[in-house]
Amino acid sequence: MAQKNTPDLSRGRVVAIAGATGAVGEVLLQILEQRNFPVSELRPLASERSAGTATITFRGKKLPVQLARPEAFDGVDFVFFAATGALARELAPEVAKRGGIAIDKSNTWRMDPQVPLVIPEINGAALEKHQGIIASPNCTTTPFAMALAPLRKLAKLKRIVVTTFQSASGAGLPGIEELDGQLKAIATGQPVPKPKQFKAQIANNVVPVCETFRPNDSYTTEEVKLLHETRKILEDPSLDVAMTCVRVPVPVGHSASVLLETEPAITPEQARAAIAAFPGIRVMDDPAHDVFPTPLDCAGGDDILVGRIRRDLNSDRLWLWTVGDNLRKGAALNAVQIAEELMKRGLR
Repeated sequence: MAQKNTPDLSRGRVVAIAGATGAVGEVLLQILEQRNFPVSELRPLASERSAGTATITFRGKKLPVQLARPEAFDGVDFVFFAATGALARELAPEVAKRGGIAIDKSNTWRMDPQVPLVIPEINGAALEKHQGIIASPNCTTTPFAMALAPLRKLAKLKRIVVTTFQSASGAGLPGIEELDGQLKAIATGQPVPKPKQFKAQIANNVVPVCETFRPNDSYTTEEVKLLHETRKILEDPSLDVAMTCVRVPVPVGHSASVLLETEPAITPEQARAAIAAFPGIRVMDDPAHDVFPTPLDCAGGDDILVGRIRRDLNSDRLWLWTVGDNLRKGAALNAVQIAEELMKRGLR
């Protein structure tokens, strides 16, 4: 059980980033600087492929990237895992063993009953029970759960149908590079490179598969994450969610079309007011002036954007459209906010 102390938000913390050279690791570094996080020492870490050869820049200083290994976590306060699930599975317990707190962005620990899965605006109190490892949700789950959280205060969520439209950067730097490479080949009349990160060509295309198909039910691993993670965060194990996850040729920004059935029914006016009042969300919804959120609107920003709030034509159900920067609030920002919330609560 975590030891609670009087909050000291000014004390410098020793911070490590495992996966500092990846897409999320790069954004983590930016956010730590932008939010003036109290870093007294930064330890950029990576696997053997990058350690010892790469450098990163933080607050104007170049730092060598070291090998992620147990000894690198001695004396740390926070370790942000922005790398593979295998690395987090192996090393997160080592962080906890040495008295630090591991904040993991991979899928490794999210559904472990002993590990809090946290979006601070929704369930920050779950941090009180941490045992040295904390999970940050999937970049698709976070904007979806953020949009649902204010509405469940108005009514019971009965059934949700969601289709996501996920950017190439959801597959990390390799996903961005694959999209860029295919687009350049098309523009120059060259043969389009065969897909490696996605199940089909992503440039000029839409691919209705994110990650891989499960063997027994034809759902993808990404879709099942969206279901189970949302249930855990909202503490509603019976929440009825039907989902399809789609990859689209967008560099940054995950979008979702959401149809909600609630008891009692929620009007669009009630929904707009509740969502607008919730921290971390901004409503962009003015059809008369063609105002609605797109991935370009959210890229580089911290807020989840919600629009197209309207009643279903054939029922009392409610439609929403959400977008969020999958590298920021969907990944790096949420992890940093977890650390900030731990400090505010005197847990570090």
